[in-house]
Amino acid sequence: MFIGHFALGFAAKKVAPKASLGTLFLATQFVDLLWPLLLLLGWEKVLIEPGNTVVTPLNFTHYPISHGLLSVLIWGVVIGGVYFVIKKDRKTALWLGLLVVGHWILDLFSHRPDLPLLPGLDIKVGFGLWNSLIGTILVEGGLFVFGVYYYVKATKAKNKIGLWALWGLVAFLVIIYFGNLFGPPPPSVKPIAYLGLFQWLLVIWAYWIDHNRKVK
Repeated sequence: MFIGHFALGFAAKKVAPKASLGTLFLATQFVDLLWPLLLLLGWEKVLIEPGNTVVTPLNFTHYPISHGLLSVLIWGVVIGGVYFVIKKDRKTALWLGLLVVGHWILDLFSHRPDLPLLPGLDIKVGFGLWNSLIGTILVEGGLFVFGVYYYVKATKAKNKIGLWALWGLVAFLVIIYFGNLFGPPPPSVKPIAYLGLFQWLLVIWAYWIDHNRKVK
């Protein structure tokens, strides 16, 4: 998933209003922010195989540190724990930890069986929504619409930046999403990793948006 993960970040503002949208994006996208770095280090691996699924040509052959279930649970504790140490806000810290784990749950539905469970255990899971283009667009698009809706319901713009920066990000995410769906496969693995690191700019963009909006 792509915009489905951002949908979680948007929607979470309703239940964790004290956290910036940037922090919510950081939590829900954390494992995908970590994954490109691990690719560049050679600690995790992906192959480009057009036709691997209908939606993506990527074959995720080895990514236990970023996307293994045990690892994701640990990352959730780390992200929630760091937030609690800094902000002393147990409720928001818990939601952030759940968002990290929520990323894996959404991936469980979309990926084919390639998500590892435990280190050393050769069992991988995935329900394979990516084998249906229409199903993927309907499910992920629906999640995104509801996520943005709940964020808009939970906040209001303090100025024009708070309005246009939000809808600019929404439009940008949709454009990138359909570009990924219908564009050509990447030429090699390294561009995937470098482009993946640019997701940090989306987190910064979200902080900028939230700075110019306030909770209703």
